[in-house]
Amino acid sequence: MTAKELVTEYYESGASRTREGIARFLHDEMTLKWHSSKGYLQLEKSDILALTAELEKSYCASRLDITHIIADGDAVSVRYTHYVNAFENPHEEMVLAHFIAIWEVKDGKLYNGYLMSQLG
Repeated sequence: MTAKELVTEYYESGASRTREGIARFLHDEMTLKWHSSKGYLQLEKSDILALTAELEKSYCASRLDITHIIADGDAVSVRYTHYVNAFENPHEEMVLAHFIAIWEVKDGKLYNGYLMSQLG
């Protein structure tokens, strides 16, 4: 599987929004450097699993609208909007945030990530 195919499957399959999917796709020694509208974070796999657990508790549904996936060897960039439905109002979909990520793939898994986001 190419790096682009791996990143595409990670995001389009919904794996990026579940703890099980993340555990399967992320390298055990991965890091994510995230610049958000609220500041800078550097996360490891366990941090991302904990964040995902919180999102699963907060929203009854979520989906991604991917607009771009561009690859250069083992580096892949993806641009998307993350939509969510809160438990309090499950029929109303709202934008959680807009994202652009660059992933470096190592050993067939996502290894180094660089993420920028802005609240919707």
